[in-house]
Amino acid sequence: MSETTPVAPQPHLDKKVFSISLLSLIAVSAFMVLEPDASVEWAVAARDWITHQFGWFYLFTGVLPLTFAGWLAFGRFGQVKFGARDEKPEYSTVSWVAMMFTASMGASLIAWGFAEPIFYIETPPMGLEPNSAAAFEWAHMYPLFHWGVVPWAIYCLPSVPIAYMLFVRRKPSLKISDSCEAAIARRGNRAMRTTIDVFVMIGIVGGVATSLGFGVPLVSSLAVALLGVPDNLVTQIGVIILWTAIFATSAYLGLKRGIKVLADLNLGLMFFVMAFILVLGPTVYILSISTNSLGLMMDNFFRISFWTDPISRSGFPEAWTIFYWAWWIAYAPMMGLFFGRISRGRTIRQVVVGIIGLGALGTFLFLSIAGAYVLHLESNDLLAAAEIMRDEGMAPLVAAVIGSLPYPTFIMTVVTVLSVVFYATTFDSAAYILASVCTNDLPSNREPHKLNRLAWALALGVIAIGLMVAGGIETIKAMSVVSSLPIIPIVFMMCYTVYKHLNNDFPHLNSKRVHALERPIR
Repeated sequence: MSETTPVAPQPHLDKKVFSISLLSLIAVSAFMVLEPDASVEWAVAARDWITHQFGWFYLFTGVLPLTFAGWLAFGRFGQVKFGARDEKPEYSTVSWVAMMFTASMGASLIAWGFAEPIFYIETPPMGLEPNSAAAFEWAHMYPLFHWGVVPWAIYCLPSVPIAYMLFVRRKPSLKISDSCEAAIARRGNRAMRTTIDVFVMIGIVGGVATSLGFGVPLVSSLAVALLGVPDNLVTQIGVIILWTAIFATSAYLGLKRGIKVLADLNLGLMFFVMAFILVLGPTVYILSISTNSLGLMMDNFFRISFWTDPISRSGFPEAWTIFYWAWWIAYAPMMGLFFGRISRGRTIRQVVVGIIGLGALGTFLFLSIAGAYVLHLESNDLLAAAEIMRDEGMAPLVAAVIGSLPYPTFIMTVVTVLSVVFYATTFDSAAYILASVCTNDLPSNREPHKLNRLAWALALGVIAIGLMVAGGIETIKAMSVVSSLPIIPIVFMMCYTVYKHLNNDFPHLNSKRVHALERPIR
């Protein structure tokens, strides 16, 4: 009598995670629309309490991933492969980097790259005098630190456990809870897994909402400068609707037909914009101050990484470094799921070095050029950047800076397209991951249901409208801080789990040969 092969379970919606997460999102959005003043007050109060009570902890949490990632990459498990021993990478290196870069930081680089240095010359760190020569130097350096190796290490941290779960242990799941299994007690296992996945969903929405909150005013300001439309709430909501249509379509099409195509386009446009500014802008000044900032950051890396300003209490670490670390942490599960999903066929070392090394290189290049250009305009009285920032805000400042370049209509059009597509790539990646987290029994070669992906794309559009009604940069920044706090222990649980699995699955390894499990472990 022949044995029948067991039929693998089909992907299906995790109704509990889906409903709790979606209802929480709708409730928060409704609260922001119906009670905008109260929502601002609550969000800012919660953020201030978290940053003051746990600011020191966030600073430690920001640096620790570098240590763990270094151990993963250059220890004896560095050559463990995500897949079979002879398996080729699923995506080319260029497309792999493009998808990682554009799905994570690429969108927000446009919003912050030209504006962040102006904040710092007005309110510099370390007790420096505002608008002094030292303030200008630190203003160029600090964005390179805030967007450099630390955030990419935070993103890398969950990527390895997720890729290990998918392609070494070959579990049919894109759930963070499955990457925490070694740290979850047997009693109450199901409830704990649901709690983890719901917190992850809320953290992802909080991180994406922060990007939306910065991105919508930016694209609206660019449209105002380019098309002459009025800069009001109607225009901003129109931008959200256009965006939602683009990234909902891309999320509906899936990874290879939607997200990959947009990411490749983004990378090409970004390098074009960088080359345009470098060649037609103050080339020598850009190269000179960028070199200076590299040395300044290397010389002060540990000081600024752990600077809490306990005596002067200027509020700078809380307003900037701790906020940024919270933003990256809130985004970390989404980035880990996305980076892990697209890393099949690569070793742990290749993934760690690719994410941290190539990611940080990309942000360094863009921020060096953008920051140097706006500081050049301000220091030579070519554009009243600080005055525009104070009177109108960061989005109009970015539009004014782009408009000061040669061939302003042309480059404004390119940057507008780049911004729209950048953000669309980020949000369709978010919709894809949100749909994956609330799907059970999802193999690595399958995608969540199209309607599931579409639902989360529309939900992100709803939260964006709520943020626009509530308004204010402080509310937007508070979203990330509040949603990031429960993510920290979850990431630690993932690290513990992959450590246990590596030691159990590969007990006798050397670090020179490529290693792979030939059979999945259930």
